[in-house]
Amino acid sequence: MPLPTNTQLTIDMITSEALVVLHEQLNFIGNINRQYDDQFAKAGAKIGSTLRIREPNQFVIRNGRVAVPQNMTSTKVDLVVATQIGVDMEFSSAEMAMDINDFSREYIEPAMQRLASEIESIAFQMTMDVYNLVGTPGTTPATLRVYLDAKAKLQQFLAPRGNRYMTINSAAEAATVDALKGLFQSSTAISKQYLEGLIGRVAGMDWFQNELIHVHTNGSMGGTPLVNGASQTGTSLITDGWGTTNTITQGTVFTLAGVYAVHPETKVAYDFLQQFVVTADATASAGAATLSISPEIITSGARQTVSASPADNAAITPVGAASTSYAQNLAFHRDAFTFATADLELYSDAKQISRQVMDGISMRIWQASDIREDSNITRVDVYMGQKAVRPQLACRVTS
Repeated sequence: MPLPTNTQLTIDMITSEALVVLHEQLNFIGNINRQYDDQFAKAGAKIGSTLRIREPNQFVIRNGRVAVPQNMTSTKVDLVVATQIGVDMEFSSAEMAMDINDFSREYIEPAMQRLASEIESIAFQMTMDVYNLVGTPGTTPATLRVYLDAKAKLQQFLAPRGNRYMTINSAAEAATVDALKGLFQSSTAISKQYLEGLIGRVAGMDWFQNELIHVHTNGSMGGTPLVNGASQTGTSLITDGWGTTNTITQGTVFTLAGVYAVHPETKVAYDFLQQFVVTADATASAGAATLSISPEIITSGARQTVSASPADNAAITPVGAASTSYAQNLAFHRDAFTFATADLELYSDAKQISRQVMDGISMRIWQASDIREDSNITRVDVYMGQKAVRPQLACRVTS
């Protein structure tokens, strides 16, 4: 039902229109998991700022007649909602009397486009937790092969079929669409046409263009980095050989000589090295650095991730050149990432305040008048959090 025209705008009308416009701008957020939003929204988001998300259980197979019961060791990841962002505006009483369509075009649309850009930019930082990577650093992907390599990674790490997406920047889009223009069709994904940036469907994935994809910058690195000590396991890795005071930045991907990836279920080793990602910035001291890494090095059991722990002095090979930036296009299954918003408080003494939810995105708009200036000061707020809960279901396509 269309909103009435020539009617004094209400806070609910503005909130509803703003939320619709914001939703239309979020093509990355629109394609990732938001199933936990309602848990934050219960009783006004009073569950706190952290939600513990259970990871799927993993098992080992028995060979023979005698049962070998397995202890159920559940693992969980934390999804923290701790980022409050917004945009603030000021309107005169005359502007508040505008037609809703004119008001939306003049004020809501540009404000929501800016807010959407900030939300997506923050969400794309989850790329730093993704350790699978294909492509050649410094080369814009322009062939189907590199994208098929990304699809292969999704297959190898058991990303479910369906709900698979490829997000690329404009440079990759220009090169790729020109090379593969015969494969893209405008008739596909009719139900998702409201999402900006939809290119088409190729190689079992819906493709989108987004200029906000994450750009990773390698640290100064340098030297000849090596593993310092045999039989290391866990989420930290003791290394040396980096040079005097070189840095290794969060999001840097690397491999370890002799450490191969394994099939997530059978644990049979693949024929390629397991890729790891640095999860926190590190600075070498006298060439030595302890790296926080993902995935965890586990060499046996139901949660095994690699064929073996690295040997002492095993070579560490980072992806890309030192102190160089690379765009990180992204192939992913919906469940690789989770985004959640929580309901912000509706204060009892606020006369003009509204909170609405659309497709898992909660927005609050709050107005207060300024009697001297005959104006309304308006603030728009979103309280959000995001987490790469299953990064193995995603793969970077570096440029």
